[in-house]
Amino acid sequence: MSATITIYGIKSCDTMRKAMKWLEAHSVAYSFHDYKKQGIDTVTLKQWAQNVGWEKLLNKAGTTFRKLPDSKKENIDESRALALMVAYPSLIKRPVLDREGEITVGFKPEVYAGLFAVN
Repeated sequence: MSATITIYGIKSCDTMRKAMKWLEAHSVAYSFHDYKKQGIDTVTLKQWAQNVGWEKLLNKAGTTFRKLPDSKKENIDESRALALMVAYPSLIKRPVLDREGEITVGFKPEVYAGLFAVN
């Protein structure tokens, strides 16, 4: 039986396209969850934060974060970060790959190769 794999992100993101192309090229079946269309809930984000840390999930380098008012960017802790990511899903680093509860943030071909035991 194969693993249940969901990749989370935004369809228009270049990194998302690279990750999905890699999965397809290596015959890895997955489902895609588009934050822009389907949103993301606090419960899921909390589970991810427990797995990888909220700091790793929050994309501070992106345009969305830079455009936030300073008042929203100051003194960020986990609960504020999660609330911002629910309100602005573009703040979540992409892609987030969920392989039966094992969370991987970002796309690096060598990491995916290790996850899926491919050469």
